[in-house]
Amino acid sequence: MKASMAELMRRLPGAASAKWPDGERFVTALAHGTMSVELYAPVGADPQGPHTQDELYFIAAGRGEIVISDVRHAFAPGDAFFVAAGVLHRFENFTGDFATWAVFWGPPGGEPDS
Repeated sequence: MKASMAELMRRLPGAASAKWPDGERFVTALAHGTMSVELYAPVGADPQGPHTQDELYFIAAGRGEIVISDVRHAFAPGDAFFVAAGVLHRFENFTGDFATWAVFWGPPGGEPDS
């Protein structure tokens, strides 16, 4: 399986919805079993809420901040972040070229700590 950021960006925005009146800002790149990889490129604001699976973000483009459980982290291309299932998080103060890979995996509720 292969995913291309350039090809995925051409598919944005996706379908409009109540949450995404100007069109969805994420697109699924790859999926297998419980794992899915998305490209996420919000514009202006990040309306996401907690997810049911554990998640990794790999910042592909842009700069800004991610807030995870009220802890603020600056980000730049090449940075990676883990967000456990059910944890409140959002991107803030991001540049117009912001895009991140989002990897979801595991059971609903996340994997147990080891």
